[in-house]
Amino acid sequence: MSAENAFTKESLNAFLKELGKEYRKRSGKNMPAEIVLVGGAAILARYGFREMTNDIDALVFASSAMKEAINAVGDRLGLPNNWLNTDFSKTKSFSEKLLEVSVYYRTFSNILTIRTVSAEYLIAMKLMSGREYKFDLSDIAGILLEHERSGKTISLEAIDKAVIKLYGSWQTIPEVSQQLLEDAFKSGAYEKVYNEMRKSEIESKKSLQDFDKTNPGQLKAESIGAILEKARQKQKSSEAK
Repeated sequence: MSAENAFTKESLNAFLKELGKEYRKRSGKNMPAEIVLVGGAAILARYGFREMTNDIDALVFASSAMKEAINAVGDRLGLPNNWLNTDFSKTKSFSEKLLEVSVYYRTFSNILTIRTVSAEYLIAMKLMSGREYKFDLSDIAGILLEHERSGKTISLEAIDKAVIKLYGSWQTIPEVSQQLLEDAFKSGAYEKVYNEMRKSEIESKKSLQDFDKTNPGQLKAESIGAILEKARQKQKSSEAK
């Protein structure tokens, strides 16, 4: 999905409203449904620092009519296939406890309840994902920053409890995520950390795109770390000249 067609907070709510109408039309008024927004969609719904997301990752608890409704809304509004999808459930950030720790967001057509993930659990999920070429790390800093500005500071203890509840321990949390969190709390300069990470993530994404152009078909998930490290070393060498 191109940046021009990506979801904003405004369009997210508009499409969910249409989904509520379509689902009610197909299932009737006595078959309620719940959707838990995760990832970028949850960030959009809860915060202001994210401008957009390319798709809506979610957990869906509904009758089979929901899949039909999602496809119908997508076709009618010209959205890409899987504009709202449950692929997240196959990733390492998924936890069966997410519904339990989710919080109410909005209800559409008196039948579709939308929930999101509370702050410390959203941070835990972003820590687990830890992708340097997405906005996982800057999202962590952004959440910490917005809560600090609102006077509802998130403690390291709350994040620790969230990680343990969702994933059992910190052992599977990527080192880059743990380092980012440590640096953010140590400095307390969340805005600076956010800006630095956002810049780094954009550069990392470009490095991967450049690699893919010059080495078509060779970009593999397991090699991303090595590719990014090589790109960073090349940049440092160039700057030192």
